[in-house]
Amino acid sequence: MRDVSVERAALLQGAALIVALLAAWEAASALGWLRPHSFPPPSKVVRGAWELAISGFPEGVRVWTHVLATLRRIFGGFALAMTIAIPLGIAIGASRTLDRLTHPIVVFARSVATLSLLPLVIVWFGTGELSKTLLIAYGCFWVMLSNVIAAVKQVDPTLVRAALTMDAGRAEIFTRIVLPASLPRVFAGARTALGVGFMVIVGAEMIGTIQGLGALIMEARTFYRTDVTIVGMVLLGVLGVLFAAGMETLERRLLPWQRGLSEVRR
Repeated sequence: MRDVSVERAALLQGAALIVALLAAWEAASALGWLRPHSFPPPSKVVRGAWELAISGFPEGVRVWTHVLATLRRIFGGFALAMTIAIPLGIAIGASRTLDRLTHPIVVFARSVATLSLLPLVIVWFGTGELSKTLLIAYGCFWVMLSNVIAAVKQVDPTLVRAALTMDAGRAEIFTRIVLPASLPRVFAGARTALGVGFMVIVGAEMIGTIQGLGALIMEARTFYRTDVTIVGMVLLGVLGVLFAAGMETLERRLLPWQRGLSEVRR
């Protein structure tokens, strides 16, 4: 109960801080300390959000269309990256030879900024949905692959040796020791990869579409609608927070022993 009350107090304090900052922002705009065109007050941002919900921006493209388009692209790229990165990362992490061979490639590819590939992706795949999905998948893939490899490599070898002394087979060692021990790091990698997907989507949606939160931000910039730009940014942030919370909830349900260890550490 004490932990619940502490978390509730922290949430209330955070909410109070946000309200105070918004009030200060509104007051600064009303007093002329901030230029409304460059720093629109919260009241104008709310009106921009209402316009997005009712009439849309650009005209006829409502906010839910932008949100759904962005979610569809992020989910597509993220799912594609997970499908390839998890089994490949497990295979590389379990083999010293594969790890040595692929380490330079992984480090190099992970260091290449995803959005720097945008011109090449457009040339190779055009400006349609495929290019956007592949760009997001690329950014998520290398983050996820690195975390899965590290998760498998960091499994305590003592546990593996103990299982071998009990005549456990490879499949049993993997399902009962390697996989459970790796999952916390795998989930951490998935959360990081999802964050990368949200960053990449802004650049990916600035080309060849008027639907999506990235496209919304670009169109708003073109028409000098700073209030709409802020609405797009806030929506991306809210979606990111919701999905991060969803991943944490899923992790707590699938890995109850990890929550118990965290409580012991505290």
